[in-house]
Amino acid sequence: MPSQRVRPEILDFTPYVPGLSIDEIKAKYGLSTVIKLASNENPLGVSPVVQQALTRAAGQVFRYPQNHSPRLTQAIAKAMGVPAELVVAGNGSDEIIDLLLRVTARPGVDNVVCYEHSFSMYRLTAQLCGVEYREVPRGEEYRLPLEALAEAADTNTALVFVTSPDNPTGLAARAEELMVLSGVLPAGTLLVVDEAYMDFSWPPEEYSMLNLVAELGNVVVLRTFSKAYGLAGLRLGYGVMPETLAGHLRRARPPFSVNLLAEEAGIVALDDDAFYSATLEVVFKGRELLLKRLPELGCQVWPSQANFVMFRPKKPAGEVCEELLRRGIIVRPLKSFGLAGNIRVNVGTGPETAAFLKALEEILNA
Repeated sequence: MPSQRVRPEILDFTPYVPGLSIDEIKAKYGLSTVIKLASNENPLGVSPVVQQALTRAAGQVFRYPQNHSPRLTQAIAKAMGVPAELVVAGNGSDEIIDLLLRVTARPGVDNVVCYEHSFSMYRLTAQLCGVEYREVPRGEEYRLPLEALAEAADTNTALVFVTSPDNPTGLAARAEELMVLSGVLPAGTLLVVDEAYMDFSWPPEEYSMLNLVAELGNVVVLRTFSKAYGLAGLRLGYGVMPETLAGHLRRARPPFSVNLLAEEAGIVALDDDAFYSATLEVVFKGRELLLKRLPELGCQVWPSQANFVMFRPKKPAGEVCEELLRRGIIVRPLKSFGLAGNIRVNVGTGPETAAFLKALEEILNA
């Protein structure tokens, strides 16, 4: 029997591998309750106002949504203070990453540039699109290597990716630094700034590039509803980009990629100031506690502008994560990021963060 025809990029493709689910952890370790602090989700869950909106919209799911989600796009533009023509909503910001590569990068000719120990979707999407992926080393203490990114870009570089605040370190680049990077890139190269965690930076106006997109002309900003807005399961994100590029993405995308419930939830979430403020309050308080207590437990800790903290325990990270799992607490070992000695923990509710710190203290002092 002849073998199936498959592109060569697929033959050695390593897919994204998420961590075990709560139900899988319960079954494996015989647990009744589990605290999940591994996926940077909203510690408060879903806004009650959003839940009500989803209930109201449920009866309409037999209808197709309006293509390109114009109501949501207008709501995003109003909330973020940018022209609606620059906004492209997507099925998670992952869809926008995929569209950017498909629209701008020529397979076998162009390349994209990022840095090591970064969010894997940039590399995976480039590989799937048949586009060369270049990776530069990070700076000292995992600093974002903006100068090295500029040096690695050439006339065939379609996209340069920077996650700020960064995953998994929590470090962030200031907007003025990113402006300098955008100014030295080759003509035609786009700087893509993934601001998935920008809601948790302080002060955000010193870090975000959102209001500079129209002015600079070669910058794309990615945002998501998965973190601060608590909509990870609905897969909703967006990009803010030059108007001409936004038009190309809309023409190239499959129709109806943002589902009707996600659109309704996003519109309501943007207007739910009470839930958003409560989320930030919990995250800022919990992050401050983690940054204080982890060093007291003998861990090396990196400063964070995100809703998580990266740390290196005084015992092997794999053993610490396994012992935490046995106690019903899921954190993210960073071996898959190439940081085998480090762990990422996101801020939970007050009791969840306290339970994590208590369990970690027991494990490290055992």
